[in-house]
Amino acid sequence: MTDTPDKRPQREDYARSGVDIKQQRERLVAPSIKRKLPNPANLARRRALLRWAKWLLPATALLLLAAIAIWPEMEHLISASQTTIRALSKVKIESGNLIGATYRGVDEHNRPFTITADTVHQATDSRLDLSHPIADILTQGGEWLMVRSEKGVYMQHAQILDLTGEVTLYRDDGLMMHTPVADIDVRTSIVASDSWVRAEGPFGVLDAQGFVLSQHDGITQFRGPGRLILNDDRHSNAAAGKKAS
Repeated sequence: MTDTPDKRPQREDYARSGVDIKQQRERLVAPSIKRKLPNPANLARRRALLRWAKWLLPATALLLLAAIAIWPEMEHLISASQTTIRALSKVKIESGNLIGATYRGVDEHNRPFTITADTVHQATDSRLDLSHPIADILTQGGEWLMVRSEKGVYMQHAQILDLTGEVTLYRDDGLMMHTPVADIDVRTSIVASDSWVRAEGPFGVLDAQGFVLSQHDGITQFRGPGRLILNDDRHSNAAAGKKAS
């Protein structure tokens, strides 16, 4: 009898010896992993971490909620601080002088006043030398009074402002006064001068040798000799001049 040839397909990867098969099986078998039991120290550490987590997570949530609640107020404070910083950035200090200064306060009747100046020099603890000062004062009847000059000296403790050099006083009722010097008692809102003064307003024109203006009492006194020309007199004189011509 003759042996019939094996016609089954032959693959080289199946042509392995018994040794190769045994080694491959040993590599495929996963080694058994033995898990160690935690000791008491590890168990205590894990319990401590769990206790901390129980307190830490709610506290973090409360902090987040509080931050969300107070954030609008914080944003308002930040905006106010930025506004203050921008205002302070406009104020410059050069050679002991303060440039662009503003002083605000209230008088003895709780009426606000403001004093501004181009430059301020601290001469002493209570004396400030001002360049181009402007004083804004609120009157008893709610009117506005402004006094300006070329130079000034402000005594902080006494709250007295001495003005010199083309002093101009303007009140919103139309009164305008010009004098070379004037003193302002900011505490009592009194303006006075011992020098000549020229006042113009709806009433006419007045020239005098001094004046005292009390904002609280609403009284203005002029010292003579002086000259007063009322608006009616000016109109009458103009009409008489035309008639005579």
